[in-house]
Amino acid sequence: MASLSKTLTTELTGLMKNNPTLWLAALLLAAATQACRQKPAATETVATETAARALAPAPVFNADSAYAFVQKQVDFGPRIPNTAAHRRAGDWLAARLKSYGFSVTEQKFDARAYDGTVLKARNLIGSLNPAASKRILLAAHWDTRPFADKDPDPRYKDKPFDGANDGGSGVGVLLEVARLLHEKPIGNLGVDIIFFDAEDWGEKEGVQPTGQDSHWALGSQYWAKNPHQAGYSAYYGILLDLVGARGATFPFEGFSAERYAPEIVRKVWDTAARLGHGSRFPQVQGPGILDDHTAVNEVLHIPMIDIVELKIGNDKTFGDYHHTHADNMQVIDRQTLRAVGQTVVQVLYNEAAGQ
Repeated sequence: MASLSKTLTTELTGLMKNNPTLWLAALLLAAATQACRQKPAATETVATETAARALAPAPVFNADSAYAFVQKQVDFGPRIPNTAAHRRAGDWLAARLKSYGFSVTEQKFDARAYDGTVLKARNLIGSLNPAASKRILLAAHWDTRPFADKDPDPRYKDKPFDGANDGGSGVGVLLEVARLLHEKPIGNLGVDIIFFDAEDWGEKEGVQPTGQDSHWALGSQYWAKNPHQAGYSAYYGILLDLVGARGATFPFEGFSAERYAPEIVRKVWDTAARLGHGSRFPQVQGPGILDDHTAVNEVLHIPMIDIVELKIGNDKTFGDYHHTHADNMQVIDRQTLRAVGQTVVQVLYNEAAGQ
């Protein structure tokens, strides 16, 4: 994905009343307020647990399972279009979705990379409850970048890397979501999971695109113009990208919050907070980026948001591992996978329950 804009902060204030006839009550209130200030973590935990009890019943996201799904992808090797590792990984992903009760469409297409390379690519679309009129779209890209052009060591800039987080983490989370949906049926809600291909070939650092607006996110560009089902639509969509790194936080992606789907952003981030993941999902504005949600919004007009690790107040938009050989299993953290995965699962079961 490629980076773009910024902005936004919020602040809360409170008021106090003083009544001479209720002096003792005022003192007690002041003492309680002071106690809360001294123990914010405990108070926040109680409030979160109370709120979480009101959420729709949902299965528990298994971070160990998601981690194993990421590891399995890495074990195939870099999933670069036109390679045997890419083909084997794609076959495995399609088989996994089918095993969880999804009907699978494989959308094969040719895409031209910035350097003229013709990519033999395929989007993998899994559909659950295909007859349901209300649908939620979930997506991640499954390919990996063919070169580590941000690597600090010039010897490795032209070599492929594992893509454990950039590609692997979003797919790992969605495979675990698919497994849970199979284990605990979600009623009449339709869910589509799309693994977009050819997202990450993109221009090398410092190279300007030629012949088209961008060579990033080629799989989603193709699908948006050629959806797997004529007239396809969804209530809204959630894209996952870079969702597994240790210590990652997910501020509002700028275009999702300002342009595409601010109400969906609020729904998802509020759900994360109610689950106790508010520190992972700070409700502040991050940069806007070009990613797989761009074409889905611009071409199909499906309001799709992007959950993606972003840096604020930093000269780097993404983590230090991004597009380097440090993007391996060492950067993947189960707690991060759990925070993102449980939030997505809860959003789905809330929708199914009409919440």
